[in-house]
Amino acid sequence: MQELTLETLIAVFEEIFGRGLFWIMVAGAAVVTLAYFYVLIRDRSMSMRKFFLAQLSMPFGAIAAVLIVQKMTRSGFSDIGGPIDMIVLLAIAAVGAIGLAVLVYTAQSLIRSRS
Repeated sequence: MQELTLETLIAVFEEIFGRGLFWIMVAGAAVVTLAYFYVLIRDRSMSMRKFFLAQLSMPFGAIAAVLIVQKMTRSGFSDIGGPIDMIVLLAIAAVGAIGLAVLVYTAQSLIRSRS
């Protein structure tokens, strides 16, 4: 592999997760992101209470993301071989944590009325 392109990344993720699941995850992320922007524009400010509750969910998102990726790749913690594996694992955890926090904040804002 001479260069890393978007097409290469998409092909790798489709191979790991399967074409259907990968595109369902992409569509879900797009819907949650659009809903988050809608909530921010609608409310014109962030609720610190909702933000705090969303932050409390972050460890669960990190753990879930790591476990899902390890299940999909049929690997475990014993397969971690070097520094790059740890960096990738931490990046997956960070994305999972942020993703769940955004989801929780958005869900709270859409379910509860503005205060």
